[in-house]
Amino acid sequence: MASMKLRAAALLSIAALSLTACGSTTSAASDDTDTAAKTVTITDNEGEKNIATPPASVVATDNRTFETLSDWGVELKAGAVALMPDTIAYTKDEKIVDLGSHREPNLEAVVEVQPDLIINGQRFTQHADKLKELAPKATLVNLDPRDGEPLDAELERQTTVLGEIFGKQDEAAKLVADLQAAEKRVTDAYNPEDTVMGLITSGGEFGYSAPGTGRTVGPLFDVLGLTPALKLDEASTDHEGDDVSVEAIAKSNPDWIILMDRDAAVEADAEGYKPAKELLENSEALKNVTAAKEGNVVVMPADTYTNEGIQTYTEFLNEFADALEAAK
Repeated sequence: MASMKLRAAALLSIAALSLTACGSTTSAASDDTDTAAKTVTITDNEGEKNIATPPASVVATDNRTFETLSDWGVELKAGAVALMPDTIAYTKDEKIVDLGSHREPNLEAVVEVQPDLIINGQRFTQHADKLKELAPKATLVNLDPRDGEPLDAELERQTTVLGEIFGKQDEAAKLVADLQAAEKRVTDAYNPEDTVMGLITSGGEFGYSAPGTGRTVGPLFDVLGLTPALKLDEASTDHEGDDVSVEAIAKSNPDWIILMDRDAAVEADAEGYKPAKELLENSEALKNVTAAKEGNVVVMPADTYTNEGIQTYTEFLNEFADALEAAK
């Protein structure tokens, strides 16, 4: 009898151990799930990357991302503050370590913030290798618009990936939807028989922005299906535009002009600065072209040159759509 009691006790003991083991397995699985939930896999211009979320120390140098990150409340430990327009809240945050401009960067300053994520691109693309050397433990993400890809699709890709990284998928989807809605307004209102001229003003001079080239105005021709008023056999991607005489521009007599005022973003406080629209109105050669006479001149947001993110293009497209709809 005693033997049977001992055997029963042993069986109960084994059962208890089995239950305990099961509980440990469940706990371990739960821990694994929690760990997995803290990592997101994204694909940038270099390939697939795993990022621990939320990142504890973030560095940003890509102009196209500043407004998005700021609006989402992403804290920056360091960034290219010198490149940011004063419309970005980060410029008023003295806690952010300024890495300077791409021409005179203070890259070594990135070491003190020990980043685990660096969002690099745009003017700082050339410094990627150095940043990787200085912060080897950080994941460097580059979401610059890729050559040969539609600009609107690239802006959407960039925004969507950033949403994945920072858990802002809904906010990213809203930005993408806003861009698409603004684009549709333009294409619905635009008459392909109307010719369009892209111009960039810099240092009080006009530069011609060739369709399909460059970083800002030129790509809009392909995105929106705009009919160019003038085409060059060879066009540059220079940020100040191509050197084409105002007489040649006037001779093309565009129905619409898209103006980007480069100096509005970097030289607006300089002595002698004149807004792009004023330059156009005072130009003897250009003030009589159809676009100028009929008021079909759309100026891109003043901070476009240093703030080329999805919000900038959405704002411009809606203003362009307003003008097109009003002209009907």
